Amino acid sequence: MLLEGSCHCGAVHFTVSSVNPYPYQRCYCSICRKTQGGGGYAINISGDAATLKVRGSDEVSVYHAKLRDDQGRPSGVSTGERHFCSRCGSALWLFSPEWPDLVHPFASAIDTNLPVPPERTHLFLDSRASWVEPELRAGDKPFNGYPEESIAEWHERLNLRQE
Repeated sequence: MLLEGSCHCGAVHFTVSSVNPYPYQRCYCSICRKTQGGGGYAINISGDAATLKVRGSDEVSVYHAKLRDDQGRPSGVSTGERHFCSRCGSALWLFSPEWPDLVHPFASAIDTNLPVPPERTHLFLDSRASWVEPELRAGDKPFNGYPEESIAEWHERLNLRQE
């Protein structure tokens, strides 16, 4: 499925192909919550990094999140590259060199109508803000950290992969 996305001010537009386009994962970690916002979580999709095409790339900036240990002390910088519009601040996509074949656009930046997931995965619930009340529906899967099931495995299990 070809996904089209953009920032709020229109300075950046992008396309990326995805065989796993269902926006099913809600991440409540402090990095996603603070850089993506919204309901206190971020939703990203999986795309083929080789197909990413960007118009307005000179307006794209990258943020490497600061990491903290279990006691909240600084412990380094994330290798993940959070791309955002330098004009309006819209979060666009995440790229991690650990998975160079993938790019993870934020569902909030996608303009293409996305399919509705039959169930959702809520991850890093132990990091959610105190004011966030997760909307868990029947069949949703809650986790305090990462689930063992990947985005691709979730799509395959539910027979939702789109070529």
